[in-house]
Parts: sequence; C-alpha cells; structure tokens
Amino acid sequence: MSFIALVTLVVRDYDEAIAFYTETLGFDLVEDTDRGDGSRWVVVRPPGSAPGTGLLLARAKDEEQRASVGAQTGGRVGFFLHTDDFARDHTRMTAAGVRFLEEPRHETYGSVAVFEDLYGNRWDLLEPK
Repeated sequence: MSFIALVTLVVRDYDEAIAFYTETLGFDLVEDTDRGDGSRWVVVRPPGSAPGTGLLLARAKDEEQRASVGAQTGGRVGFFLHTDDFARDHTRMTAAGVRFLEEPRHETYGSVAVFEDLYGNRWDLLEPK
C-alpha cells in the first residue's frame, strides 16, 4: 500500500461539479467515463498532483446520499488543498467566485483560509511553511 488514490465526494450533479472543480478551482478533469447505467466515473485533481490521485465525483443516487451532499464531514474542514503560492491562489480563487469563510491567517504551520465548494463542503487552502 503506497498511497490513497481517490477520495469520493458525493455531488448533486456531475456537470455542475465538473464545472466548479475545473473552471472555478482550476483542477484538471482526469476522466469522465459513462458507465452505461446512468452513472459516470468522474475524476478531477489539481494540476501537478501525483498520477493516480484525485477526487472521484460521485452523483448521489438516493435520498440518503442526496442528504449528505455538502455535509460529508459534519461541517468540519474535510479537504486540504496545498499551494506553493497562497496569495496567488487566494486572489485567483476569490476572483473566480470562491466563497472564503475567513480572512487569510498566517499560522506557525503556514498560510491558510477556509473556503467552501459549490455544495458547502469546507476546504483549507494551505501553503505549508
């Protein structure tokens, strides 16, 4: 076991999620394959990520899953997006309409600000020291 390859993120709609992660956050669309049963295998990842890693965007298929969209981590920050230039990416993301929940903070471990994705899942934008 050498690495975690994918983390599933339950989404409301494939196309709106792809648009947010690729157009707004600047992720790469790695795969979008029709599985033949109305579902798709959709993987996105930030540019420069290790091959084989990413987010699997999985459309909710029932009421229980739809209820979890945007609340998969119980309101906690559940995803951590590392950057090598916090100011650049914070500025770009803000201009693209990303909703930051706080002003940037400069902690002992690095520069950080919490933002929400299109469903309300919380992320850290983080430039580690």
